[in-house]
Amino acid sequence: MTTRDPGEHVHQVVAGAEVDHLEAEERVALGKAARASVPRSAQGVWEPAADRPDPVALLESQAVTRVQDLVPIRYGRMLVSPFTFYRGAALIMASDLSNTPRSGITVQACGDAHLSNFGVFASAERNLVFDLNDFDETLPGPWEWDVKRLAASLAIAGRDRGFTDKERADVVLEAAGAYRTEMAKLATMRDLDVWYARMDIEKVLEEIGDELGLTSPKGAAKGGGKGLSKIKARADKALAKAKTRDSMQALDKLTEVVDGETRFVSDPPLLVPIEELLPESEGDALTETFHGLLRSYRSTLQSDRQHLLSQFRFVNIARKVVGVGSVGTRAWVLLLVGSDGTDPLLLQAKEAQASVLEEFVGTSHYANHGERVVTGQHLMQASSDIFLGWERATGLDGVERDFYVRQLRDWKGSADTDVMVPKGMAIYGRLCGWTLARAHARSGDRMAIAAYLGSGKSFDNAIAAFAEAYADQNERDYDALAKAAAEGRITVESGI
Repeated sequence: MTTRDPGEHVHQVVAGAEVDHLEAEERVALGKAARASVPRSAQGVWEPAADRPDPVALLESQAVTRVQDLVPIRYGRMLVSPFTFYRGAALIMASDLSNTPRSGITVQACGDAHLSNFGVFASAERNLVFDLNDFDETLPGPWEWDVKRLAASLAIAGRDRGFTDKERADVVLEAAGAYRTEMAKLATMRDLDVWYARMDIEKVLEEIGDELGLTSPKGAAKGGGKGLSKIKARADKALAKAKTRDSMQALDKLTEVVDGETRFVSDPPLLVPIEELLPESEGDALTETFHGLLRSYRSTLQSDRQHLLSQFRFVNIARKVVGVGSVGTRAWVLLLVGSDGTDPLLLQAKEAQASVLEEFVGTSHYANHGERVVTGQHLMQASSDIFLGWERATGLDGVERDFYVRQLRDWKGSADTDVMVPKGMAIYGRLCGWTLARAHARSGDRMAIAAYLGSGKSFDNAIAAFAEAYADQNERDYDALAKAAAEGRITVESGI
């Protein structure tokens, strides 16, 4: 197993560790020294290693610890397109990135920062914020890996949409440039101001109205104005829809009333109530396990949120299939109701396995992977779910597994890449680049990273080159999985 290079600059605080407080000049010098050691142009190189692992074998290795009857669904979802394949290929890319140049500056990395893992959700203050929203793979690691994961996802999504080479390059350059310029801005800010920084997405859309040609009839009439107006209208519609995606909406969609008691509907294999999944005795035992998990998980929340959660009564549980890369990991939805029986709270308890980064950057400081996810999420997100916590539970098979718990939906929304036009994806890429810079600045040395990036576009151009080269690699890997399916090496269930 590869461990962290002793020479890496880790600007993070581990509980109980002594903190080095470098002067600003020293931090800038670290970044410039890293640039001299690893030129920014080197970040644009992608060449598969001679001993590169079989990408299908890497996916098969993940399947070993997953629910076996759900693994074919994962493969089916990955084979929809090269883009959906990429969404599920975080381990493959982590393995590849481990052989690429890195500056030696470490941050709390997302580990899977592709464009679909950014989105909108409600802050505790009930504002719609735009942020990263998936932290299953989070771990301290190279900041470049997250940038490259995002950039390649934009290039691959652009291919999926039929964008030209130039249009795709413009999209990636927009994201990389946003990361660079925002990191430079963050490097000049006070620590508290960096910590408080967040993206109120509705305000941001108002601020870029001029660029979209939306703030005046004259602007809207300019070339492309009609198409850009559609981008804004689509964004407004998506934000309005996000505000309806809460526990009440989920209750209507996922539950029904049976003999006066609310229960989850049956929609196998995507949603299976516990009473259908297991015989009665085993179902009762697992239900009690999760009832106990709820009680103990509560202690991982802030005291005021512990009190709030105690107002709800546990009612029912069901297994749910989620995402693309996560399919096959154990995910449960738990229904709770408030004191009057009509106030629902839907929680998701999702299994947390070892990060895909772990083999390449070292093991987590946390014994519980649920705690790893939650701690990383708190560190990277500007505003996290008030019910975000973790626990460990023993299954009916006697195996202990780690889980993190959060609300199933709280004004949740994401971009629809299937309808994006080049200008819209470029704007979206910019928002993602800004957000990723802010997330990294909270945990890493923003001054050193900014000094490494510099003020020119050398880094941007390198990332654009890498993104296209890796998009080619992703297509080859997609073809390899399709071949494995055709030859019967793997079993695939499509359309689910």
